[in-house]
Amino acid sequence: MRYHPIIRSLAVIFTVAMASCTEQIQFGNSFLEKAPGGDVPADTVFNSAEYTQQFLTGIYALQYYGLPYKAGDGNSHSYFSGQIEGMSDCWHVPTSAVGGLYNNIYNGFLQASKGNSVYGFTEEENWTLIRRAWMLIEHVDQVPGLDESTKARYQAEAKCLIASTYFNMLRFYGGLPLVTHSYQVNGDLHDTNRASVEKTVNFIIQLFDEAINSQAMPWAYSADEASTMTAHWTTAAAMAMKCKVLQYAASPLFNDSQPYYQGKYTMESAAQDSMVWYGGYHKELWQQCKKACEDFLSRNEAEGEPYHLVMPTAKTQEAYRYAFRHAYLDQSSPEVLFSTRVTDNNHNSRYTWPSRQYMRTNERYAYNPTEEYIEMFPWADGKPFNWDETEKKGELDHIFIKGTFNKSKQELQNIVYTRDPRLYETACCNGQRGIIQYANGNTSGQIVETYLGGTDAAKNPETGTGCFGNGYFHNKYIADGPKGSVYERKAPQWVVVRMSDIYLTYAEALLQADGNNAKAIEYVDKVRARVGLGDIASCNPTENLKTDKEQLLEEILRERACELGFENTRFFDIQRYKRADLFSRTLHRLVIHRMVKDDSGNWVTTNNKWYDGDRRTAKKGTAAWYEPSHFTYERPAITVGARVWWEGFDVKWYLFPFPQSEVLKGYLVQNPGW
Repeated sequence: MRYHPIIRSLAVIFTVAMASCTEQIQFGNSFLEKAPGGDVPADTVFNSAEYTQQFLTGIYALQYYGLPYKAGDGNSHSYFSGQIEGMSDCWHVPTSAVGGLYNNIYNGFLQASKGNSVYGFTEEENWTLIRRAWMLIEHVDQVPGLDESTKARYQAEAKCLIASTYFNMLRFYGGLPLVTHSYQVNGDLHDTNRASVEKTVNFIIQLFDEAINSQAMPWAYSADEASTMTAHWTTAAAMAMKCKVLQYAASPLFNDSQPYYQGKYTMESAAQDSMVWYGGYHKELWQQCKKACEDFLSRNEAEGEPYHLVMPTAKTQEAYRYAFRHAYLDQSSPEVLFSTRVTDNNHNSRYTWPSRQYMRTNERYAYNPTEEYIEMFPWADGKPFNWDETEKKGELDHIFIKGTFNKSKQELQNIVYTRDPRLYETACCNGQRGIIQYANGNTSGQIVETYLGGTDAAKNPETGTGCFGNGYFHNKYIADGPKGSVYERKAPQWVVVRMSDIYLTYAEALLQADGNNAKAIEYVDKVRARVGLGDIASCNPTENLKTDKEQLLEEILRERACELGFENTRFFDIQRYKRADLFSRTLHRLVIHRMVKDDSGNWVTTNNKWYDGDRRTAKKGTAAWYEPSHFTYERPAITVGARVWWEGFDVKWYLFPFPQSEVLKGYLVQNPGW
């Protein structure tokens, strides 16, 4: 049986055509108030194969979607709340309009007694999803006209939906109440006490295993099925998510010789400690993660590798960028194992970042890359970027692009992008070409001017505000910069897990479980090779990556930040490794000043626009008439939205607080420090 693509509808209302009339069944929030036996009883929903299919579609619609795309709701959907990566060291939001991040996180105002719109325990639709998924599992066997294989597949998909939702919550809250059946709206969720981290992880893994072992889901869907079945859970997606769950569980936040709050806070008992700690270090957790990765990779190979990295068609910067971009952005990408989608009938399924050009430079979308993040990206050959060394060589003008000067041409010729191709796909940098061709990824046309006074940046770098406040423009999930339109009518997706993530997860597990630097490097290099970077050990000869475990781990975490930027990777990476040093370090931005020669041949600063200014108005042949190619640079600290963490990071922030109103009901124990 085939059915419509799973999408996240803004209003989850399904109109069901009957034989003699049209009956509207609303699987929305009001349905929560109607327990089985109410106005829309389970017997009605599960008395029709069509209703049941739509009910499952409605459950899919409740999944987490990582890009804030609308106003209101008071949860992660809202661009007034903020995206998770804005809490990492790689992005910074310079406006109080994104109040969830700016006020609650940066200013430190988050309290257990207040709502949490970034990812709230009750503000998201998690418990709605969990309840409905269990309802489907419990009732699908009674549905007439539904074959047994479809019933089994629905149950397996529902278990994956529950497991992935629990994993999302685990990363913010630790151990959770484990709901094992459908429950009444005001009923027995509150009778389910908070479980330990270990039991919560085991519960998630058990659900994924049951779905996998049922053999009810395909490994992957064929090309013919892709238009209707992608975004459904598959066996491959379930096995890949096991890798991610076990990676997180094995990490030091929960799996260490001491709890993360040791020396700062205490819990009342060992039972309460277990809600946020395994009780010691267990190396076997890394062994389990490694085995899960190997099981997935072996099965994928046996299935003919339907999931694989999107590889470039040529050894060119454009081809590398094109491959990287389509790896995560394209809904038919063979690299994406699972994704969630969003749509809205009023916008014809084009209602998120790539489609909303008029919103791209709105400050509520100003997830400004930090200078610390930009400097993680190596040179185009894979060798590490070092600001001080580059400055000593007098090469700062070539940190993004370089070209040749031709007196008869206004623009630089023979443009070369000098850094990791992923940089330009993740952030727009000064001088890069802003027009992208959808068919081949070639770039041309208007340059991006992020210098102070430039056509795009204007005064943003001076004030540290706006979408160019850090000297860069966020480009991930937008793809064609502040003004391009090539992706404006393309259906977007939020990537939950993809192959490059699995390769890097496996590399980390090999290192942590066995100290196998050599094989870990092999899998890191698979990811780097896709964008033309040299092997990581040769590119970093002084770091002894073949023998130094800690240094290789640092490189793996950096590589994850570059490859999986803005995919909810960096924040959780530095959180699960308890990197207070990274949370507490002051972050910086880049201020670029354009230089031109005056009539006397001296270099002077100008804040003039070029593309919309001097390019048109300056006298032909004068220095100002040519494309800017010489600049000076400053790296000041970020002051707008300076984070309280920079004055001293409190370890309580590793996990969010439960709402105090829920704690008072007696089924939750509050997290340490809150």
